[in-house]
Amino acid sequence: MTRPPGKRRPQRRTPLDPARRAAFDVLRAVSEKDSYANLALPAMLRDRGITGRDAAFATELTYGTCRARGLLDAIIAAAAGRPVDRIDPVLLDLLRLGAYQILRTRVDDHAAVSTTVEQAGIEFDTARAGFVNGVLRTIARRDEASWVAELAPPAATDPVGHLAFVHAHPRWVAQAFTDALGARAHELAALLASDDARPEVHLVARPGALTATELADQVGGTVGRYSPYAVHLSEGDPGALAPVRDGRALVQDEGSQLVARAMTLAELDGADGGRWLDLCAGPGGKTALLAALGQPAGARVTAVEPAPRRAELVEQNTRGLPVDVVRVDGRDTGLTPGFDRVLVDAPCTGLGALRRRPEARWRRQPGDVAPLAKLQRELLASAIRLTRPGGVVLYATCSPHLAETTGVVADALRRHPVTALDTRALFEPADDTGESLSVQLWPHRHGTDAMFAAALRVTGPPIG
Repeated sequence: MTRPPGKRRPQRRTPLDPARRAAFDVLRAVSEKDSYANLALPAMLRDRGITGRDAAFATELTYGTCRARGLLDAIIAAAAGRPVDRIDPVLLDLLRLGAYQILRTRVDDHAAVSTTVEQAGIEFDTARAGFVNGVLRTIARRDEASWVAELAPPAATDPVGHLAFVHAHPRWVAQAFTDALGARAHELAALLASDDARPEVHLVARPGALTATELADQVGGTVGRYSPYAVHLSEGDPGALAPVRDGRALVQDEGSQLVARAMTLAELDGADGGRWLDLCAGPGGKTALLAALGQPAGARVTAVEPAPRRAELVEQNTRGLPVDVVRVDGRDTGLTPGFDRVLVDAPCTGLGALRRRPEARWRRQPGDVAPLAKLQRELLASAIRLTRPGGVVLYATCSPHLAETTGVVADALRRHPVTALDTRALFEPADDTGESLSVQLWPHRHGTDAMFAAALRVTGPPIG
């Protein structure tokens, strides 16, 4: 049959392959629903039966695109001749996915462009598919170094801004890292680069259940560098491991293990009555380690967690251990004071764990810091009120931002009856914050999250 004049056969578009489709869908979930990529992607891969090389490819595309978003957006804007906020959000996520493949993977440019253009045609129409084609082809004419040379702030006049752009970090985050590094500010490039390195999974062997060596043998991992309970895994799903399923081991960064251990090692003034408190307990990893370490001496941990779901996780992760979970606000617990040891692992910006949360560097904003610092000061004040004279409070954050770390501790030292202990003596890697007695761990130096810790001894009854 002859087709009537002017009539064209509808163009058949080829949809994204399963790996690229999974990456695109996670990018959309992150953009639209504030989903966490490291939670959304594994669930999607399981649900869709994506395994092996396809799963690895989807992981690289998803996490890599999330981490590089700011850099990609700057290049897309230059290639498109318009700000990214004037590009449809769905189309923008497609452009990010295509641009990442062109600039940072071994995928053939033609394949990266054609697969993205085809999906744009499915999602929208021929005109916008043509727009995507033009933008990606413009990007593909140059490599990443060439784009950076054109778009990055000059290194001579703005070295922090330049490194932030090169390593795809918001400038304010790079500046916060620079401030926290202090005399080691020359390590900024290495620190920023460490956020893009694929992090190992860290496990903690529950004391009394098995040793780190036994756990390493069972799961094919390696014993950690600093924590006597740490095991590192280079690959694999930790949730599928028997010791994790039966509760003898948990997923926990080695830096977090060191923080919990430090609280148990701090010297008290007077005997330890075994009354311990974890004031910000969810999801319970540190609580479980504290309870296991204190169990031989008869210590019992009170775990405070106001969020119902996180409180349930604390209960699950501490099952069989001497732990009492209390679902109250840590600033007003109603608990009877007199605790010997208190851990305050305070809610924070999480800037110390950006390598584990691909989208977090772009989700956090400078305005988040002040309200979190206020909350941190209030939680630390509550912990001090709940601690007996001679007892110890261990304050920790997974952020190196000075407003969340030394700033909070300095406020407590001014306002409350506490003295600073030499926290460095409680850590294996005694990497301090200069003249301070506190400890700041770094991913590029220690292979841990950037955990901060400061131990304070309560010297008298609460003021006021």
